[in-house]
Amino acid sequence: MDLSEYKLSLDLRIDFSDLDMYRHVNNLTFIRFLQSGRVNFWEATGLAKMFSESNKGAILVSTHCDFKKSLFYPGTATVKTKLAYIRNSSFALDQLILNDKGEICAEGRDIAVFFDFTHDKSLPLPLELKEVMQQY
Repeated sequence: MDLSEYKLSLDLRIDFSDLDMYRHVNNLTFIRFLQSGRVNFWEATGLAKMFSESNKGAILVSTHCDFKKSLFYPGTATVKTKLAYIRNSSFALDQLILNDKGEICAEGRDIAVFFDFTHDKSLPLPLELKEVMQQY
């Protein structure tokens, strides 16, 4: 797998409270780490700013995570994110969660739709936004 395809990277500290009864990072924490990577993408592309200014932005419609290896405390999880595809009103992000050794511990995919929160309906992605998103 070519990690250089993943243009965005976010390091997250693993906290003791992230652990489950088996003393490794809980599955729900992996989902939270994916959320952090997704929000990192929304901030980098201007989706977060667009939402605050126009009440239009991305809404998550699907998330998926395949667990590959355990994560442990203490440590750092690195979330790598890239645009998987972009369509008329939807897009997908592929994400990886790596441990301190750079090993892949999880692979995720999020699908989001561009959404008008004022009128409660999906919209086509603006061309300018698509161009920015394709950089990632």
